[in-house]
Amino acid sequence: MDSGTKKYYFDEIAAEAAADLLEQFWVLREKEPEKYQMIREREQVLRTYFLDKLGFRLIVHRSFAKLEKIPVKAEAWMGIQDFIHPRDYGIFCCLLAFLEGKSVDEQFLLSHLCEDLLSLYPGEDGLDWTHYEHRKSLVRVLQTAVDIGILKVVDGDIADFGYREESEVLYEVPLAARYFMRSYPKDLFQFRTKEEILAAEWQGEEEDVGINRRHRVYRILFLSPVMYSKSSDDPDFLYLRNYRNRIREDIESHSGFQFELYKNAALLSLPERRARFTLFPDNKAISDIALQFAQIVREQQQTMELPRQTDGSLQVTQVDFTKWVQICQERFGAGWSKQYREGDIPQIARDLLAHLIDWQMASRAGDTGTIILFPLLVRTVGKYPADFAADGE
Repeated sequence: MDSGTKKYYFDEIAAEAAADLLEQFWVLREKEPEKYQMIREREQVLRTYFLDKLGFRLIVHRSFAKLEKIPVKAEAWMGIQDFIHPRDYGIFCCLLAFLEGKSVDEQFLLSHLCEDLLSLYPGEDGLDWTHYEHRKSLVRVLQTAVDIGILKVVDGDIADFGYREESEVLYEVPLAARYFMRSYPKDLFQFRTKEEILAAEWQGEEEDVGINRRHRVYRILFLSPVMYSKSSDDPDFLYLRNYRNRIREDIESHSGFQFELYKNAALLSLPERRARFTLFPDNKAISDIALQFAQIVREQQQTMELPRQTDGSLQVTQVDFTKWVQICQERFGAGWSKQYREGDIPQIARDLLAHLIDWQMASRAGDTGTIILFPLLVRTVGKYPADFAADGE
């Protein structure tokens, strides 16, 4: 190595850069030059670590850095959070097709895009820009495209289109738009389901079961709230148990996360809150309720002597779940937001269950409607300090 060549190790800067790559879709040099430079300087150690441990490919372009994060299984929360209707995803895909026909730095008007989308959008119903909800879908899509960095606004405000169909905006196609879609093992039209796309990612690794398993386990730990044991002889969870010390040392020396392993669950946690990450509990009122509900679950399980399943989960009826939510409101409701303090119990129960499902703390059995509460729910509980009631009176 000549004197002018720098050699970097996986230091704190590399750990920060790794966190950025995991949390963001990509890091655009134009928008975040300091982050991009960190990644560029630690490119080799980052590339080696992600490929070895997770099987993820790091792409460092002159304009961006991107870690291609392929999950083991698609989850609902992995979608684009600002999209609220399937139509949004359809329009977004049509936008990508529209951009394929444009040159880098080429400009176009919103009205021209709207005309093309009418012919590109699939299905018999199609799009109707006189329909308010259709315009709002396009607004969400274009705002997301700008936020991601595959569109630039030259002039105008897309928000106006939600209220006036004749509103105009001038856009420009940045270089990053050419690299939004990743490459696939074969033509997308040859896949019939998202499961087939994910399965194709493992082709070529079957000959080395150990590497396959390591990649799968690390992907779940880094991309999902929790990893559960599927059975007493679950090979992936046995791998976690057998190599737990090595995995803990590896993860904690390459990131700010702490590795936690329990009888039926494993997860990564942070010792202190960091703004860049999506964490539980978050700042939503329903997260606080979830913590308090966990305390009620613990008490009810012990009082009613409800049996736990072999995987540590607890099965309860919808009636019991709703009853426990009511108990939770009666005990802790004085400190809740007005929406939930005065809300009706069935609606609170629906919101809470949806939140728990998002964080893999619960699920609903499709055949019976039974609610399954997973071990992660009661890992942390919440209750008011002893002087809360006195202060509230």
